[in-house]
Amino acid sequence: MEKKSSRNRVMIGLAAIILFGLAYTFWPRPLMVDIGEAEIAPMIVTVNEEAKTRVHDAYVVSAPIAGLLMRVDVEPGDDVVGGETVIATLLPSPTASLDERSREQAEASVESAAAAVRLARSELNAAFADQDLAQAQFDRYRDLAPVAATEERVDQARRELRSAGAAVDAAKSAISMREAELARARAALIGFSETPPLENVPEGDMDEDYRRAVPMTAPISGQILRVIQKSEMTMQAGSPILEIGNVSNDLEIVVELLSTDAVRVKPGQRVIIEKWGGDTALEGIVERVEPWGFTKFSALGVEEQRVNAIIQFKDPLGARVGLGHGFRVEARIVIWDDEEALTIPSPALFRDGDGWAVFVVEGGRAKLTPVSVARNNGVKAAIESGLVDGQRLVLYPGPTIRHGSRVAQREIGG
Repeated sequence: MEKKSSRNRVMIGLAAIILFGLAYTFWPRPLMVDIGEAEIAPMIVTVNEEAKTRVHDAYVVSAPIAGLLMRVDVEPGDDVVGGETVIATLLPSPTASLDERSREQAEASVESAAAAVRLARSELNAAFADQDLAQAQFDRYRDLAPVAATEERVDQARRELRSAGAAVDAAKSAISMREAELARARAALIGFSETPPLENVPEGDMDEDYRRAVPMTAPISGQILRVIQKSEMTMQAGSPILEIGNVSNDLEIVVELLSTDAVRVKPGQRVIIEKWGGDTALEGIVERVEPWGFTKFSALGVEEQRVNAIIQFKDPLGARVGLGHGFRVEARIVIWDDEEALTIPSPALFRDGDGWAVFVVEGGRAKLTPVSVARNNGVKAAIESGLVDGQRLVLYPGPTIRHGSRVAQREIGG
């Protein structure tokens, strides 16, 4: 009797173990998932494109007359002073001698260029007058604020003052350009019998023809960007010799945007300039988006419509030492930002009908929650409604997760 009772207990124990094992095996377990969190944090949305630097006003110096170009001694990067530094020397060819009609035309060109210089100087005087008026208006509104003038009117007066200053700079540049055109017109009158001798050259160091050569001076102060023709050669009038620009004060960035991105970019937007070679990112601002689009083929042969956007540097010159004309940079144009946005990781979002939704983890279960998305930059998304700070979310939700599914944090082994 005792043996039979003992055998029953053993059978019951074995049955209990088997039932427990089956229950453990088939008992629903929580799905292992990655979990993120909603938090208040700064967020920006940018348009990213490769870009390149350029000198806004680059001057291509060309031969004013046909002749023999002497070997060019200046090198790229050399500093030049406008109207003083001799950058090239040209020996006029016999065909450059002028007949009576050509001389009359050249003299008329000189008179026209001289008149253009006078006009440019009068425009500079007008620009100075506008600047003085803008300065007076700004001082008056600033003194009246905030009693009799609004902050908006003061800002407008400040803008008008800066615009007047820019007009003065433009007028000065116009004078330099007109003076260069005048010098070029005068050079066309130089013949073999009238060519001025080179200065500071001993008479025994070169023959008579070389002493009659035409010295070409730099049209502006700046740096030699590139030498197009280095060696001595016979050149036709108008043939390019070298290019000059002011890298220090006239450098800007041109970025070719997709036309679909260009419609979202506006003048005045902040730009983050990266991968230019320095240790820190530079700051810039969108000056303008050009209205003319053009077709360009990508590296994969895809036809794209591109639009040029011009970006000005905001950092001082010392922060971007080494940048020159035609350098590659990466521009991130900020089209939206919020310092206190409710953000979540973008992988938590998925489509639910016509809207967006996430799975919120509450009590170890996934809760389907519709949300309204303000912005999404591919890494983080700004949420307008549906969530609060600190809520935990399922990342990369798979098709096996449903509303009410049991979930647990996936542990990553070391």
